[in-house]
Amino acid sequence: MTTAENPLKITVAGAGIGGLAAAIALARDGHAVRVAERAPTIAEVGAGIQVSPNGMSVLRAIGLEDRFNAISTQSEAVQLLDGPSGRQVATLDLAEHAGDLRWQLVHRAEFIQLLESAAKDAGVTIETGAEIAPPPAGEALEGDDLLVGADGLKSRHRASVDEASKPFFTGQVAWRAVIPEANIRPVVEVHMGPGRHLVTYPLPGDRRNIVAIEERDGWAEEGWSHEDHPANLRGAFTSFTPRVQGWLEQVEAVHLWGLFRHVVADRWWFNQQVLLGDAAHPTLPFLAQGANLALEDAYVLARSLGSGALDQGLAAYQMARQPRAAAVVDAASRNARNYHLSFPPARFLAHSALRIVGAISPGYMIRRFDWLYRYDVTADGD
Repeated sequence: MTTAENPLKITVAGAGIGGLAAAIALARDGHAVRVAERAPTIAEVGAGIQVSPNGMSVLRAIGLEDRFNAISTQSEAVQLLDGPSGRQVATLDLAEHAGDLRWQLVHRAEFIQLLESAAKDAGVTIETGAEIAPPPAGEALEGDDLLVGADGLKSRHRASVDEASKPFFTGQVAWRAVIPEANIRPVVEVHMGPGRHLVTYPLPGDRRNIVAIEERDGWAEEGWSHEDHPANLRGAFTSFTPRVQGWLEQVEAVHLWGLFRHVVADRWWFNQQVLLGDAAHPTLPFLAQGANLALEDAYVLARSLGSGALDQGLAAYQMARQPRAAAVVDAASRNARNYHLSFPPARFLAHSALRIVGAISPGYMIRRFDWLYRYDVTADGD
């Protein structure tokens, strides 16, 4: 990290992963940072997330790797399976083919708690029940040098920096749930079926995380906190193996949200405001990169503000981050189609091709995403 030549007074709107990580990185560089969270408490609906190597590099750089490893589980592999038959399609052996790269599995709420504690340790002031409105067009901030809009995919701040995001429904919905289960092998399983797939992996504390995606005509509201009846989730996967159905029978509480495609912001900063994370580039969950992109943003923003004029730093931040975010968002959108092939011959050919590739070159499917996972934003420009 760098030390700011001209320390700033900064407010971060939003206490999610990106907002808290940015606050830590900025405070470590000597800026005076306040985080304003509109919710009365900093809390998350229970669910797991995957932190991939590109996100881990940021946690390492801001001094949180050891603390994070203590609350997370390292994934050994990713298994692709045919949902209806249970037959294995391909295995991405992370332990054998990824070298020193680490994929960690963590409960989102526990990650947030770690970041909140680390932010306070770094001298960040955190206020809950505090909603920060963007200043009227053309007016300067009052009391701050910079306002960071890290307030998520429904960001109020995006509209004051760029055009408001105009999402469209992808025709897909997602459920997420956590069930108790001990002694789970540390593997991410992707069960693929016609028009649907289910991802599951262990979480620390003898828990199994479940994210299930279904294509449907009916619209569902965007957001992560909408409760649904577990019977609807079970009904969507009746064609899958008894093993999958056994997990779903244990689900007592589940949340449902619609998946919407958003355009990456054209402009990430204006005057004394800047966007970060989902406020700038909401992404679909098919590469598990939402949190990881936000971590990358946080580090680059702090580094870009390390020296020079504010507008130069913000311009450098956008230049560094916008192409990368757009590439990841596009790749995640394309990946959804690979899991949901409905036409039987197409499914057979696709699964057969994956099996052949896995047999001939077992490391290929990991290496083809080197541009994503081996990207170390902390080394860029240092």
